[in-house]
Amino acid sequence: MNQTNQFNEGLEYAQMLEIPVSTVNVVKKKSLFARRGKGQDDLKSSAIDSVNQRLEGALEGDGNGSFTYAEDLSSPAYPAKKKDRLGAVIICEAVLACLIATGIFLCNFFLPNTAINTFVGKLSAVETKETPYKEFTLTSPVSETSDATVAATADGVLYFTEKTSVYPLCDGQVASITENGGTYTVKIEHTSSFCSVVTGLSTVYSGVGEEVKGNLPFAYSGGENEVKISMYDGETLLNCYTLTGAVPVWNS
Repeated sequence: MNQTNQFNEGLEYAQMLEIPVSTVNVVKKKSLFARRGKGQDDLKSSAIDSVNQRLEGALEGDGNGSFTYAEDLSSPAYPAKKKDRLGAVIICEAVLACLIATGIFLCNFFLPNTAINTFVGKLSAVETKETPYKEFTLTSPVSETSDATVAATADGVLYFTEKTSVYPLCDGQVASITENGGTYTVKIEHTSSFCSVVTGLSTVYSGVGEEVKGNLPFAYSGGENEVKISMYDGETLLNCYTLTGAVPVWNS
């Protein structure tokens, strides 16, 4: 045990000085159970060699008798080439995005009627559409007690001729009222794209900008002219419904 302690103390002292060991004092006590073999000189040489071998890999000399800790700095933890390559990719992507944005802006400004602008415009119109027209439940344009017979043309225009109060097909807002030859035409907007146009009215109760409800009359027909009701989705005349009595019902 004493030999081991002296050996470790010598090693710690050598490491503290950061110099290789050239000599060490070894005191060997006699033991009744000690095996015969190496002498004190052999034990000393063995201790010196062991210490120097342990320090050889960790210490390097500078030729002036001093030693420093050796560390392999030949290869960095993150190779510079990979960083440079990643930076180049990011820069290329940014430049490409700027070129695309600039191209779209110039195309929109100088060529508004190109195919790509038309396509993008249609996509935008679909995305900004408030409510699909088929989500509205349609109601009769005349009172349940009216004698008017409501019919529809093949292209989807409702019509009737009778003295009766006239109701909107669903809730909306009066967008415009025009008069021609003593009869009125009213446009009712139900959404930003879905609207109905009613012609041949004798009297209009509601003003422009007022809300109208499907269960309240907004106009009156004296029976002298044919009243016509057309529904539009944008500029498209709708005919995707079937009449059930006087009530139009969307086709499924």
